[in-house]
Amino acid sequence: MKVEILHSWQVSTAQALDIQLRLASQVSRSNEVATPRFIAGVDISVNRAQGMATGAVVVLNYPELRLVETKIVNGELGFPYVPGLLSFREAPLTLAACQRLTLTPDLILVDGQGIAHPRRMGLASHLGLFLNTPTIGCAKSLLCGQHGEPGDELGSYTEVVDGGETIGAALRTKLGTKPIYVSIGHKVDLQAAIYWVLECCRGYRLPEPTRLAHLAAGGNLGRERDPPDPQGRISREVF
Repeated sequence: MKVEILHSWQVSTAQALDIQLRLASQVSRSNEVATPRFIAGVDISVNRAQGMATGAVVVLNYPELRLVETKIVNGELGFPYVPGLLSFREAPLTLAACQRLTLTPDLILVDGQGIAHPRRMGLASHLGLFLNTPTIGCAKSLLCGQHGEPGDELGSYTEVVDGGETIGAALRTKLGTKPIYVSIGHKVDLQAAIYWVLECCRGYRLPEPTRLAHLAAGGNLGRERDPPDPQGRISREVF
């Protein structure tokens, strides 16, 4: 998979902030996703004590969501842990894994924020620009903004608002669990992002692409024991 070189990763904190502000204006919030053939998920597992990490990308076919390719890259972290600047810490290894793919995904789901970020430039948006590919942020926690509680039914959501701007959605993807936070990454609008996240859910809280990427990054892909109930009621699962 081709990776664009938009800037160096060897930057200071001040330079990273400037880069985020500059790139935020380049993020497309218009939907360019029709019917994808391949949907990827990316995640990273960090060993803070050793300063090492594992970046993983998985590719699933659609609509079956069958795993067709996995790439994993291990390496050192070249940027300190700074809230709001995680893409400078995590993106290099993630991009290195994506660069090794033989298949080119039409859509990428990212375990992280898109524009639901103080400077509207989270990991999903950053990766989308580097890969020139539609991306969606699928975060497990809220970084900024406020929202009401979504309804209990699957697919219910409430908008996440920051400074009067809608930046994402708190989306119910599994009964009896907390919502996940969906936001535009690049080349997608919010309604399309919500739609594709729900399309990729198979009874777990997380959509399959990011769930399997998380397992791959942690070295646990293929070690699941029990599939979830279609209504999301079985608790013996990873998420």
